[in-house]
Amino acid sequence: MVDLQGQYQQIKETVNTSIEQVLNSSAYINGPLVHEFQADLEKYLNVKHVIPCANGTDALQIAMMGLGLEQGDEVITADFTFAATVEVIGLLKLTPVLVDVDAKTFNIDIDALKKAITPKTKAIVPVHLFGQLANMDAVMEIAKEHNLFVIEDNAQAIGADYTFKDGTKKKAGTIGNVGTTSFFPSKNLGCYGDGGAIFTNDDELAHTIRGIVNHGMYTRYYHDVVGVNSRLDSIQAGVLKAKLPLLDSYCEARRNAARFYNKTLSVSENIITPTTNACNEICDTCNCHVFHQYTLQITNGKRDALHKHLLEKGIPNAIYYPVALHSQKAYADSRYKESDFPVTNELIKTVISLPMHTELDQEQLTFITQTILNFVN
Repeated sequence: MVDLQGQYQQIKETVNTSIEQVLNSSAYINGPLVHEFQADLEKYLNVKHVIPCANGTDALQIAMMGLGLEQGDEVITADFTFAATVEVIGLLKLTPVLVDVDAKTFNIDIDALKKAITPKTKAIVPVHLFGQLANMDAVMEIAKEHNLFVIEDNAQAIGADYTFKDGTKKKAGTIGNVGTTSFFPSKNLGCYGDGGAIFTNDDELAHTIRGIVNHGMYTRYYHDVVGVNSRLDSIQAGVLKAKLPLLDSYCEARRNAARFYNKTLSVSENIITPTTNACNEICDTCNCHVFHQYTLQITNGKRDALHKHLLEKGIPNAIYYPVALHSQKAYADSRYKESDFPVTNELIKTVISLPMHTELDQEQLTFITQTILNFVN
């Protein structure tokens, strides 16, 4: 699914130099490379504050802690996503409220979001799934109307742009009150272990979060807030610092692969190829989808058979996600009705994700697409 070894060979010298720098300095935690990467990412995102942390799940939890959400507060998020998003809501004894997603983009459905708001609602967590942003014009308008926090789960869309109705643009993760991301190795910007970060333009919130990630300390052994131990180690920061200048080119390589997939596979009436918020195609003038995953829908009931067939042919593929969050044992709730989730319940039966990374070549893409077409038609 991801050729990390091939990518490493292209940046081997730079990465190895960064790692050797850490080893020679012995500054393994909160060393100079962490601060350098933080500054580089702030500049890239055009955001005032980047606070690195240990992983993307921690980033979400710390963001919610920083906003002062309290036990019983309702947090609305999408039903069709990875469990980490709702996991942290439960860990903090907040009340998760799951809603259905849009049939085209797989991101949070705006009408369902509006219906889910109650007097107990305190925050919205739009998940920028598979590499493109949720409808942030609408999300921000709803949040403003109801005085809600917006926490962007940007684990899959770092590097993507959002173009607002007035033509202005912002990077994914920098639109709401706070944004979070993961640097898991398979991400578009991934390290060689676990890593994450939190973004905000709010000075006070940034100050609070910086204390939380470091045991609640601003001065050593003086604990001003309840915190956690969640820091990005220097070796991972060195890897990320080496990769960040290449992020845009990585995203463009993914879009090029997605264009080929779309053009080749859209000829089948049994396949629905991805669409984008901005232009319903993968165009050359925007950066609205960075294709962390390339996810098809197979409409003739052959999804599971195709999954097995591709594996037999040596083609990696995955089903994200086979069980909706509202159906998971850990998050089941009597408030939910199956009729509330028609899109999610359809997607879990039809979606399949294909290899998507920076090293895909024409021969591989042709083999993958022809194998799919020969099977589903």
